[in-house]
Amino acid sequence: MNKYRNDFPLFKAIDERNAQENAGLIYFDTAATAQRPFIVLDAMTHFYATQNANPLRGLYSLSERATKAYEDSRSVVAKFVNAASPREIVFTRNSSESLNLVAYTYGLANVGEGDEIAVSIMEHHSNIIPWQFVCEQKKAKLVFFNVDKETGEIPMSEFETKITPRTKIVSLTHVSNVLGTQNPVKRVSELAHKVGAVLVVDGAQSTPHIPVDVQDLGADFLAMSGHKLCGPMGIGALYGRLSLLENMPPFLRGGEMIEYVTTQSATWAEVPHKFEAGTVSAGDAVGMAAAIRYIQSVGLDTIEKNDNFLADKLMEGIKKIPHFHIVGGKDGTKRCGIVTFTVDDVHPHDIATLLSDENIAIRAGHHCAQPLQQYLGIPASARASLYFYNTEEEVDTLLSKLPLIRKWSGFKD
Repeated sequence: MNKYRNDFPLFKAIDERNAQENAGLIYFDTAATAQRPFIVLDAMTHFYATQNANPLRGLYSLSERATKAYEDSRSVVAKFVNAASPREIVFTRNSSESLNLVAYTYGLANVGEGDEIAVSIMEHHSNIIPWQFVCEQKKAKLVFFNVDKETGEIPMSEFETKITPRTKIVSLTHVSNVLGTQNPVKRVSELAHKVGAVLVVDGAQSTPHIPVDVQDLGADFLAMSGHKLCGPMGIGALYGRLSLLENMPPFLRGGEMIEYVTTQSATWAEVPHKFEAGTVSAGDAVGMAAAIRYIQSVGLDTIEKNDNFLADKLMEGIKKIPHFHIVGGKDGTKRCGIVTFTVDDVHPHDIATLLSDENIAIRAGHHCAQPLQQYLGIPASARASLYFYNTEEEVDTLLSKLPLIRKWSGFKD
């Protein structure tokens, strides 16, 4: 997989400054944001250099070309997750905005007093806080699926007993950003639909690592972020079943999302445009599409295999180090490249700082999953997240430094 590293400017000495600033950098924080290849940056530059006009509004050729580039990007995203139509793809800023869109529009309109919304304890804050708001506003109840602390997985009995006729929405991460757990979304979809509930899937961590087919999964909604897919920041997408999107009110109002406005009222544009208020982020959409095409050229099956191989290698090495504890399941081949751990008597922030001094970038903290950390009884954790541009040599380097963490912290083991 090393051949792909030259596709990324961060890993290539493209100029003297970059060569100095990033020389020898080992980047293990892809779960937070992936690096961008040249092809993505070039696609965005090409759009702004040759097609820069406000899409959807102009009746001149340049605007029409900008509109085509934007809508072609929507089609790329639709095919990527196997949506039935490009109209089922709404461009947003990120997964968080996608989830908020569903909560504010579908959630507030379809949840009532005494109803239940079910989420897992392993959710990112972005898939908890919007549902807390809906429950507060509608006097509904937020129900949590709990995790087996040893396996890092949610027992099937949690879904079977907590999805009931009172459940109106089930919102579940496909892959945990802390545990790397891949949840049984397809089976959960069957349980949710059986009681008339809809299934919302947070696909922020799954779409970069494994093939995702929304129709096969039975997802009613799925959120994704461009920047975790090697695309630009500030662009994401929401997949929504067309019949649901058509009956949902707008999320934001103004600009291109209208059909007709009087001094007293307004009517809305067709789906998906009624959810895309104001001037759209066309250049970022083009960049996201370029990133998806690039990932597809590498192959998601290849990416999944490589991520699992590297994560397993790292995890097996960590298991041999005294005072180190892996958070969640112990099988690295089921972690989608995510390895989270703690070290006795050393705060994760100190772990990250010490490794940064060795030019190794990892994430430390609660990872926007405080309810999970509280449930597990740990205040914070360290996380190394791997991707196809990482190498075995980089994993070996990290494993050579980890046994020194406690020594650097003043402990005599």
